[in-house]
Amino acid sequence: MAKNSSLKAVGWARSLPLDSGVKEARDWTRAHLATLDWAQRAPEVVDAVLLTVSELVTNAHVHAHSAAQLILTWDEECLHVTVHDSSPQLPEQRAPDADAPGGRGLVLIEALSHEWHAYPCPRGKNVTACFQPSAPADTEVTGAG
Repeated sequence: MAKNSSLKAVGWARSLPLDSGVKEARDWTRAHLATLDWAQRAPEVVDAVLLTVSELVTNAHVHAHSAAQLILTWDEECLHVTVHDSSPQLPEQRAPDADAPGGRGLVLIEALSHEWHAYPCPRGKNVTACFQPSAPADTEVTGAG
């Protein structure tokens, strides 16, 4: 049977004004991840996604002084977590001071996600991290033939 090659994707978007907290962003994200059944089959990925959402929304609010637009897109291979803010300044990974309470967000995102990117857009920037749940143990992965 031929595999359908058309891309199937689902996505959600939420605007988070400056006065909203990251808990609101995490709760909203957790509810949408539940529809993908990741809590049972990939709980470690859920935790990584939620921590990344916290970091990206915090960066938008604190460093960009901007509302955050949180976009989740699942394309059956990768969950893309994107946060848009109004600052054109791209984030820079820095070596955190051991005594500083912050400065580790991008280091965490680098460690937790499969990949991440930051890129300018007409009214600010987008920062996107990609997460891939591990394949179920009974699924054999084979190359295209």
